Amino acid sequence: MAPGKIRKHLKRLLVKARAIWRPHKSRPRVRNLGAGRIITEGLETNLWTDFYHNAMTVTWPAFFGALAAAFAAFNLLFALVYSLGQGPIANARPGSFSDLFFFSVETMAGVGYGYMYPQTTYGHAIATSESFLSLVSLAVMTGLVFARFSRPRARLIFARNPVIATHNGAPTLMVRIANARNNFISDASAKLWIIRSAHSKEGRRLTGFQQMRLERSENPIFALSWTLFHVIDADSYLSGMSAEDIAASEMNFVVTISGLDETSAQVVHARSRYAAQDLRVGHEFVDIISVDEDGMRRIDYAKIHDTRPAAV
Repeated sequence: MAPGKIRKHLKRLLVKARAIWRPHKSRPRVRNLGAGRIITEGLETNLWTDFYHNAMTVTWPAFFGALAAAFAAFNLLFALVYSLGQGPIANARPGSFSDLFFFSVETMAGVGYGYMYPQTTYGHAIATSESFLSLVSLAVMTGLVFARFSRPRARLIFARNPVIATHNGAPTLMVRIANARNNFISDASAKLWIIRSAHSKEGRRLTGFQQMRLERSENPIFALSWTLFHVIDADSYLSGMSAEDIAASEMNFVVTISGLDETSAQVVHARSRYAAQDLRVGHEFVDIISVDEDGMRRIDYAKIHDTRPAAV
């Protein structure tokens, strides 16, 4: 490759790098927010905007794909820099960009086969810079991979549809949760929130949050399943609302669970969101725990989402 063309390619890369590093207004994007979707716009973003959060939340295929792309890009860049020197690498074929690229790969990976090696001061200087970048990149990649693997997560299954039925003689909103790991979550606590539109005295529309009282908001050893009960009494926001009123509303419900996972000895959190239309009024949950003829307790996770019309 001619030196002039190499300089042009390098200049294009630098222009693109400056554009990525420099904060700029992002285009409107549709994002998933819990179980809902929202369009975001007007945010300033660049390559390092919330880098750690993005690295922790992206899917594993995208994570490793980004690492592979970054590895290839770094080696292409260093191959271009090597090509600007006069024979910096011994035994590299003159004008062979692929030789310089693979030498860069060997240097960054720490392989060092020995057939190609720096033979000029320029080559040694670039190889030294690349070795330092390789150490830093390896440390960052190792830290991110470890953080993704070691992040505590609860494997909880939330029933898709909360139900409203009579319980202990009173209308009750019920949410069922199951622990799919079958281990103990000690000192588990649950909260149920209702999110609804509200208006201030000046007529401004606001988003209101109100915690809903639960009968059993704590569980000392959450191992199999747990049903949360909110009694719809005179103090409940749902008091006096019919099934049609609930379905026509814009209410949302959020359930949060936290507790100590005894397997990992770490505090874990889980959350689920329900729209008002997800509630099934006049239904009850199908039993998922039973005892067989041998006295063994059985739990059928396939029925966690199943409901049936409540007995009158």
